[in-house]
Amino acid sequence: MAEDIHEIDIPEDVAPGVFADFVGVWHTPDAFVFDFASMVAPPEEATNELGEQVTRLQSRIVSRVRVPPAQILEIMKALNHQLDAWEQETGNRPSDPAAPQD
Repeated sequence: MAEDIHEIDIPEDVAPGVFADFVGVWHTPDAFVFDFASMVAPPEEATNELGEQVTRLQSRIVSRVRVPPAQILEIMKALNHQLDAWEQETGNRPSDPAAPQD
């Protein structure tokens, strides 16, 4: 069976995109939700409710995208493909934010 042809149009006001510092991902029974957020203030040192020193990151959601579950595996494949291509082109590898910092 031949693949479908998708004709995609992007409105001029959407074409530039928006910048996001990070993305939060969560789900409902009907959709995966991507909340893209940007920092609205510099990080600042704070104390949490347990008295521990933490960094407070103030951010604002700049875009929320809801995706049907049937598309998630295709998105993951596309992200892996694009990451591999980016690494080949730039010679860089994104840092792991969970990795210990020196």
